[in-house]
Amino acid sequence: MIRKVWISDVKEIYKLLSVFSDRGEILPRSLSEIYDNLRDYCIYCHGEQEAIVGTCAVHVSWEDLAEIRSLAVEDRFTKRGIGRKLVESCIAEARELGIHQVFVLTYKKEFFEKLGFHLVNKASLPHKIWADCLKCVKFPDCDETAMMREI
Repeated sequence: MIRKVWISDVKEIYKLLSVFSDRGEILPRSLSEIYDNLRDYCIYCHGEQEAIVGTCAVHVSWEDLAEIRSLAVEDRFTKRGIGRKLVESCIAEARELGIHQVFVLTYKKEFFEKLGFHLVNKASLPHKIWADCLKCVKFPDCDETAMMREI
């Protein structure tokens, strides 16, 4: 089940994202950042206890552009379509907001290609998006792939 995030979910989202950021797969997000951007996130819940096993966010970046970010699915739940469902949920929300393009900076190029994203030059993205990159240990030598999808 996918749903929007409740305030009581933030600490679990933080723990899930920390696993992936510790491995260098996504940017770290502080508790404060998650609280500040709570409405960006959706989660995938599993089982009777509705354990959070996946999360993703859609963050409005500009007039007609949003970023898919913080996609994480517990390792034991991968290859079940959960990541796809989370990204599609975020794209649907962007569409509802009147956004016509979503982008992602990723190490999972093939995954996003299957979802209709295509490669773009990072330099084509608005400078505003690079504020988050300053937090990355790899900045300014970014090795992520920039991808875009029209919606």
